[in-house]
Amino acid sequence: MAPLRFSANVSWLFPELPGLPARLRAAGSSGFEAAEVAWPYAEPPEALARTAREAGLRLVLINTPPGDREKGEMGLGAVPGRQAAFREGLEQAVLYAKALGCPRGPPASSSAISARIHLMAGRVPQGADRAAVRSEMETVFLENLRHAAGVLAQESLVGLLEPINTRITDPQYFLDTPQQAAAILQKVGRPNLQLQMDLFHWQIMDGNLTGNIREFLPLVGHVQVAQVPGRGEPDSPGELNFPYLFQLLEDEGYKGFVGCEYRPQGDTVEGLNWLRSYWDRRGRPQAGR
Repeated sequence: MAPLRFSANVSWLFPELPGLPARLRAAGSSGFEAAEVAWPYAEPPEALARTAREAGLRLVLINTPPGDREKGEMGLGAVPGRQAAFREGLEQAVLYAKALGCPRGPPASSSAISARIHLMAGRVPQGADRAAVRSEMETVFLENLRHAAGVLAQESLVGLLEPINTRITDPQYFLDTPQQAAAILQKVGRPNLQLQMDLFHWQIMDGNLTGNIREFLPLVGHVQVAQVPGRGEPDSPGELNFPYLFQLLEDEGYKGFVGCEYRPQGDTVEGLNWLRSYWDRRGRPQAGR
């Protein structure tokens, strides 16, 4: 059983540092081999790519643009009337993924990781009844996902669907359970679209993590972790037993990255004791192995 590989989500980690370049450097200095960024679009891609290379990092995940944040948008994939904007944002995400040097092309081994782009579904329109608009939004999402799969396939990229919990984090988000996401992936039927498993969201919405991990892991292209309910470090007080969950992922043969998308409870580096302990027990895998 191979040790897990971890990526630093620098949109969340190192909040004590200003800007993505400083956070990328801190991630590399902390021992990470990979990083992920929610929305890198405010920074020139060439500068970010240079910083990542100098820090010894692979950039393995970005999100599609959120849309108009002032109007409350959080992704556009399933939002009726915003198909053109979704496709424009997808093109921008592909350009960034290529420029940032995310791993691309057919995997050289079973552990190689191609670039991932989280295709954000978006929110149920304000004031709309979720049940009433579910069918229309799913139809839009399927249309956009089929288009995205074709675009991504041309660049050997992978698209991800991430359920986000509607109990705490985002009550209006359209895609909120692994069951819903898996059903949509089945309807689209494209091998370069996969599931993003954020254990924070999955625990809040459905629990049953052991069963859900075993059931849905064959569809999973990326994992993210945070403690529940405070969204802190994996070893902070909360509901989840991460040593057990990490062992389960190893036992089930997960080969992708585990993204650290949590809110540090104090200094980020000091809060990485849980990861240093894991590395001490399991060894730190080298990039590309």
